[in-house]
Amino acid sequence: MKIAVPGRICLFGEHSDWAGGYRRINANLNRGYTIISGTNHSICADVEPHPTKLIIKSSFANGKSASIELPMTGEALLEEAESGGVFSYAAGVAYQVLTHYRVSGLVIDNYKTDLPIKKGLSSSAAFCVLVARAFNRIYNLKMTIRGEMEFAYMGEITTPSRCGRMDQGCAYGTRPVMMVFDGERIDVAELSVKQDLHFLIVDLGAGKDTLEILKKLNRCYPFADDEIQKGVQEYLSNISAAITLQARDALEAGDAARLGALMTKAQAEFDRYMIPACPSQLTAPVLHKVLNYEPLKPYVFGGKGVGSQGDGSAQFVARGAEAREKAMEIITRDLGMSCLKLTLHAGNRLRKAVIPAAGFGTRMFPASKAIKKELFPVLDRDGNIKPVIQAIVEEALSADVDHVCILVQKNDIELFEEFFKKLPRIENYNKLSTENKRLCDYLMDLGRRLTFIPQDIQEGFGHAVYCAREWIGDEPFLLLLGDHLYASHTELSCAQQVLGVYRKTGQSAVGLKVTDIGEVHHFGCVGGVWKERDRILSITEFKEKPSPEYARENLQIEGMERDKFLSVFGIYVLAPKIFDYLEENIKHNNRENGEFQLTSCLERLRQEEGFAGCVVDGKRFDIGLPQSYRQTMIDYPLA
Repeated sequence: MKIAVPGRICLFGEHSDWAGGYRRINANLNRGYTIISGTNHSICADVEPHPTKLIIKSSFANGKSASIELPMTGEALLEEAESGGVFSYAAGVAYQVLTHYRVSGLVIDNYKTDLPIKKGLSSSAAFCVLVARAFNRIYNLKMTIRGEMEFAYMGEITTPSRCGRMDQGCAYGTRPVMMVFDGERIDVAELSVKQDLHFLIVDLGAGKDTLEILKKLNRCYPFADDEIQKGVQEYLSNISAAITLQARDALEAGDAARLGALMTKAQAEFDRYMIPACPSQLTAPVLHKVLNYEPLKPYVFGGKGVGSQGDGSAQFVARGAEAREKAMEIITRDLGMSCLKLTLHAGNRLRKAVIPAAGFGTRMFPASKAIKKELFPVLDRDGNIKPVIQAIVEEALSADVDHVCILVQKNDIELFEEFFKKLPRIENYNKLSTENKRLCDYLMDLGRRLTFIPQDIQEGFGHAVYCAREWIGDEPFLLLLGDHLYASHTELSCAQQVLGVYRKTGQSAVGLKVTDIGEVHHFGCVGGVWKERDRILSITEFKEKPSPEYARENLQIEGMERDKFLSVFGIYVLAPKIFDYLEENIKHNNRENGEFQLTSCLERLRQEEGFAGCVVDGKRFDIGLPQSYRQTMIDYPLA
């Protein structure tokens, strides 16, 4: 398995993570607000399980390499973590994971690192996230991104490092996020960018003592004793918060000029209030020389220091891609410094998923009278018994969405909330093993990302999807069936595969599977032409449950075997325009076989905007019929 984790750059709000943490002692302090983004440079590794050891091999940009083998025991891992050596971060994370989970070891081959170290880009945090993510994925620990971030933080502070809480935000990848720090609580919100923004990061080639900076600034907390300490608290509590909130708005608007001006303002206020607290490190003559270098000014809107500040790195907002190239040329030629690019790309990230689950389960009666079809149990490949709906939610979240809407009957909302949002009664909870108590916490974590919307009248698949319109808003969204399970044959989940085609083509996308002629009348099917043979299809027609004769005449795809066709897999990424077509059908009572269907609306969306098909490398399991449910119980754990 390959894993890559980018570095992290603090665009605004440096030091606010630990400063906001002091609110647990001094409630008069403001929350800490910061905006971070992953960089375009990363730490890459191949990972695989090992029965007894943590083995790490690292290759560095200077051609050097290093390796270590540690027994997967708490004593050995803790000793290495506390040593502060080059592999202490990995050992610290492994120690924390071993303390909380039943895991064996790992082999981590860190074959590439193009992320500069000790330059304010959180290279150590990125490695910690990589190790946490490796354990999570190899041993299927069910951690969310937030969970990986937390274990990475716990692992890093097991070492002598005293990193801030924002550093492990690199777990969120290259997209920008705002983090809010309120005592022990951290909130994370992802930001979307309306215009491409071009940043330039400069390695100042000097140095700074981060521990000295943090030691001097922490002396100003939790209560200020003099004017210098009051100034530090004023900047980190109120001034930085105000600038960062303005920067969030400018970033989401794609306003590069405003962002540059705010960076320049942030640096000026930082100098005024923070330098007196640690002048030996924060006076930063090299940083200020670069920020004030006149030949750069025609090509940048503004800039500031990075991370803990000091003479580590500088960052600029460029006036465009070409201007950034010119600025890099000047910095390299005149100042002899190396540069990195960071581009925040415009575009709506897919944030939401919808799962219709309001049916009665007529074909599964009488079992569906006793228990909702979506709560039927299945055994997963890890040997855990779980309800079907949990497996579908996990599939949706594997595509990195933030929130999932489940459409249910109004009277069933309490039933679903009981499972996802409430712990068992205390006397039952206390009987659970430590591992099952962690599963309870995991379910509560899932529940925080779920919304339940009632669909009291079941009038077809299209009607079910339409019920989520207000919740979705004007965004693309992921749609999964509520009575299907999915198992990928690759490292990418089925949902990730479909999402990848959506991103690649810029069109709505649907998962597809190869289907024999004798089965086509059971499914929605498509016709089309290949954009990438056997993988991506440009769809030319949607047809709901075609007859064999119709399929042979209209849906045969060039290059496929005779009497083999492509049917809908059950995972979609849809543009919000689909709601307009659904609304039109509902308003005019345009029904198909007595119900409001989705397929005809997909066909209209295809005609107006185009539609891509993704031949999924995986398997779909149906739990909507007795015999198919029986087969799912047999096959799904082995998939």
